[in-house]
Amino acid sequence: MKKFSISINKIIILLFLAIKPLHSAEMTDPIKMDWSFKGLTGTFDRASLQRGFQVYKEVCSSCHSMQYLSYRNLGESGGPEFTEAEVKAIAASFEVTDGPDSQGEMFTRPGRPSDMFVSPHPNKEAAAAANGGAYPPDMSVLVKARKGGANYIYSVLVGYEDPPPGVTLDQGVYYNKYMIGNKIKMPNNLEDGLIEYADGTVSTVDQMAKDVTTFLAWAAEPELEERHRTGVKVIIYLILLTTLVYLSMKRIWSRVDTEI
Repeated sequence: MKKFSISINKIIILLFLAIKPLHSAEMTDPIKMDWSFKGLTGTFDRASLQRGFQVYKEVCSSCHSMQYLSYRNLGESGGPEFTEAEVKAIAASFEVTDGPDSQGEMFTRPGRPSDMFVSPHPNKEAAAAANGGAYPPDMSVLVKARKGGANYIYSVLVGYEDPPPGVTLDQGVYYNKYMIGNKIKMPNNLEDGLIEYADGTVSTVDQMAKDVTTFLAWAAEPELEERHRTGVKVIIYLILLTTLVYLSMKRIWSRVDTEI
């Protein structure tokens, strides 16, 4: 019985040693960033939001949709806050399928602020077919849908590396140390100087990753700043109420002590 017990313990130890390195190699913990929108009083950096939209439009929108956003959202308070003229110009730069017309035919027209973001593909099947069988997820709520949130999205964008020795990748698959399994079908689309920012900011990979992640964080939670303001007001109200209740109770009990 003793010999059998020792054998079981050895098997457990061997399994633990075999599984532990396998698990640790699958995914590196996301980089922890100091985002301006985190915390009780966090707010979005307007300049970063506008740059982030530019990155999405010029780099990401060829594959990824944002079906829950309309162009007028880009001018609303709490978001990128483009001017009305800028929003109209952005919307008009896209072709929108509309109709049917009086002849029963569909037609295309320049976009309007009220239109939803134009999808790069007509359906999921077409999107997958155009990307080697991998469906590029909609980015509207991607930050909320992924464990690790903004930190994870940012980390994946900057996490592309050459595969280590002994690791082989299939055609159209790339190595990313922040992905589970370290394999991703989305190529590394960011490189230094890829785009020319409208505000003159240098477009390094790190800067573009931060900006587009900030934009995606806003898209997933556009009411964040209003929620933070409401939370601060509620906390102040509760502090004042607690203080008044405490002073009232202290005054009441002081009378009771005097009478006794």
